[in-house]
Amino acid sequence: MNTAYEKMINDLAPKKFSWKGNVWVAFLVLIILTGIYSYVQQLKHGLVITGMRDYALWGIYISNFVFFVAVSLVGSLITAILRLSDVHWSTPLTRIAEIIAVAAIIMAGITIIIDMGRPDRMLNLFLHGRLQSPIIWDVIVISTYLVLSILFLYYPLLPDFTILSKYFNKNTRSTKWYRVLSLNWTGNEKQSKIYSRSIKALSVLIIPVAFAIHTVTAWLFETTYRPGWDSTNFGPYFVAGAFVAGSSAVIVVMYVLRKSYNLEDYITDHHFDLMGKILVMLSLLYLYFNINEYLMPIYKSTEEEATHLRSLFTGEYAWLFWVVIIGGLVLPVIIMLFRGGRKPLPLFIVSLAVMACAWWKRYLIVIPTLSHPFLPIEGVPESWRHYSPTWMEWTITAATLASALLIITLLVRFLPIIPIYETAEERGLLEDQSVNKSL
Repeated sequence: MNTAYEKMINDLAPKKFSWKGNVWVAFLVLIILTGIYSYVQQLKHGLVITGMRDYALWGIYISNFVFFVAVSLVGSLITAILRLSDVHWSTPLTRIAEIIAVAAIIMAGITIIIDMGRPDRMLNLFLHGRLQSPIIWDVIVISTYLVLSILFLYYPLLPDFTILSKYFNKNTRSTKWYRVLSLNWTGNEKQSKIYSRSIKALSVLIIPVAFAIHTVTAWLFETTYRPGWDSTNFGPYFVAGAFVAGSSAVIVVMYVLRKSYNLEDYITDHHFDLMGKILVMLSLLYLYFNINEYLMPIYKSTEEEATHLRSLFTGEYAWLFWVVIIGGLVLPVIIMLFRGGRKPLPLFIVSLAVMACAWWKRYLIVIPTLSHPFLPIEGVPESWRHYSPTWMEWTITAATLASALLIITLLVRFLPIIPIYETAEERGLLEDQSVNKSL
């Protein structure tokens, strides 16, 4: 076997967790168990255990849902758009983006179920749903996007599974699973043509569905005719924000995986530099939509919009709003404009800040609007006038975030982080006949 090819397989093949990996998994499981306990209490007592009431009927669950939907868009950005653009530098990042997308969209669906006071009635959406309802549109696009995301992750893995089935000891359980999952891939000319066409077809299909899921999610807000949500800008506003959240998630995960598995030869400083430039461009685009989102209501200055904007700019939510805008958009752009800010460690820190602010940005989209309805809040307890999540809400939300991280962690444990076959093909290692025979 070609020595360079063998070394590449040794570098990229899945590896068992170290003690740090086991501690990380145990930590995530502990958070998830705590969240499960809180959710059991929610099932027993109802949504009264949350801070949601008649006015704040959407809380951090929906903020979390919108965040997961946003992060899931990264699968279409890195693996579809760049692939169709024939950008080969993104190959080491495609698997990471696909794994993040699958984990995020799975948890987005679960989060919606968690938000339901009667999850046992979920089936009614499919049995009695009406196409006139934006809720049904969301169910359809989320289900479709989930299927396409799983296919987009699985299909490029076929040649890698064959390679891994020959790499590991033939008597191991892993080898048997890899052989079954490879679907008898041999790499012949006919299979290669079908493989190439299928990936291009999936790339073309997933882009409009990905844009649709974020646009439909925006429509759920827009159709309510509330101050802060009554905007035709919401669709592209959500899509632009999703690109920012997803790109920062890829940077964070690729940094952690590069450090953990010594992948410096495959995920280079150049990849971080290019991802930093992409994040700058996307952040500037999102900043533009933020200006549009707030400038027009200021110009119109209706009483309802003015009340909403005052709460964001100078009122109850002002400190969080300015932290999100400055710390999650303005400062990151300034830092990443310099080459030093696009080095792996600074970019990792900046991306963490962008991700955290992206989550809180969804909180600011959901909560302040609900706090300022058209009809005055009267005849209710004072606590109902302000939304404050309970500790049980926080533990359930933390459990969903931990679950997404656990899905990513487990997929990384059993799947090659970087596509082996595509990397070998780009480096010319498959041209050697001995290598081709090994497939």
